[in-house]
Amino acid sequence: MQESAIVQPVRTIQTRIDAVNGDIITVKANAGVAVGDMANVGGAKAIVVKLDRGEAFLQMLDGARGVFTENEITFSGRSQRVACSEAVLGRVFNGMGEPIDNGPAVTENEQSIITPSINPASRKVPDNMVRTGIPMIDVFNSLVESQKIPIFTTSQEPYNKLMVRIALNTDADVVILGGIGMRFEDYDFYKTSLEEGGVFSKCAFYMHQAQDSPLIALQVPDACLTVSEYFARQGKRVLVILDDMTKFADAMKEVANAMDRIPANRSYPGDLYTQLAKRYEKAVAFTDGGSVTIMGVTTMPSNDVTHPVPDNTGYITEGQFYLNRSVIQLAGSLSRLKQQVNKKTRSDHAPIADYCAGLYADCAEVRELKSMGFKIEEFQEKLLTFGEKFEARIMDLSVAMPLENALDEIWKILAETFTREEVTLKGQLVDKYWPAV
Repeated sequence: MQESAIVQPVRTIQTRIDAVNGDIITVKANAGVAVGDMANVGGAKAIVVKLDRGEAFLQMLDGARGVFTENEITFSGRSQRVACSEAVLGRVFNGMGEPIDNGPAVTENEQSIITPSINPASRKVPDNMVRTGIPMIDVFNSLVESQKIPIFTTSQEPYNKLMVRIALNTDADVVILGGIGMRFEDYDFYKTSLEEGGVFSKCAFYMHQAQDSPLIALQVPDACLTVSEYFARQGKRVLVILDDMTKFADAMKEVANAMDRIPANRSYPGDLYTQLAKRYEKAVAFTDGGSVTIMGVTTMPSNDVTHPVPDNTGYITEGQFYLNRSVIQLAGSLSRLKQQVNKKTRSDHAPIADYCAGLYADCAEVRELKSMGFKIEEFQEKLLTFGEKFEARIMDLSVAMPLENALDEIWKILAETFTREEVTLKGQLVDKYWPAV
């Protein structure tokens, strides 16, 4: 949403800093100053994080070292802004929208990253699939335009590889990547993989490095979603990948603690749910064209789904993908919107997804029986064979293929493992799709 006029900076008359507490400084608030406004303190950048009884609390982006009580404070009169144009594609920026790829600055069509939620009257019911090239998503839990969905995982899992593979294979027009608390090797893996895959030209990357201020981490999702909304309003289908939202919540906790806010569950601020929902609710399918779809990595400490971040996220989003043991698990993964699109792909899509999920669950039971020394019957041996082939040819993260090819591959696995009579799908589907082995 573009502002109608540029607000001129408002220079303070009071030049004295009243207090310094860590990276938080306190000054007298000018009329018109708002939370989220940018400020300049003795040449260093700061953001207004709180207003209370005529005082403004500013957090220094690069720390308060070198700040003096006599420093002059200039309030910009506006929040952080990012450029919204085609020029951001193929570029890498920090959370403040400043280029970090040695390229020129992009300043055209700058828009505030603090924007209201999308008007419900502008939304339409989601009914189009976002293809990812990942069989475990496209076949079993289809991603839908305007869906907001996390990937629940742990920091030890190869979620970076999964997100890169999705970015490489998606049919979205634009991919916006947001890295929070990212190490250089992770950033380099993303950038190099997307460049070598030939898709970086349709990507924009906003990155907060692990050593940067936690306040910059809080700007990354907002910057990504502001740019994504711009492209969606141009009729583009946009996929936003945020990695990772647990680090976003940790940055919230660090900022809240610095402001002496009363902590809630496990020291996270009490508005954790609100702040997460504020970002995820920017997912939208516009009635007149484009869409914003959000996938957010959510790492769970000790694989604990009751941790405050995944726990709150689950109440906001429309399902989740559960990445565990280097695969997207059928058990624990869910797309609540998949029924909106499965009927528009192939007639065997939903039936074969449900059928294979049942077979794989049966395979897990047989494996448990076998591990306990029980005798395995012939059909149970076939279930074990099915499970091995299914894991190698469908579940493995290195597997990437279009939806139709994945469905055909599943039919091949069924035909190689079972007889037609043993497959309890509808006869007309078996007649139509059963391959010649």
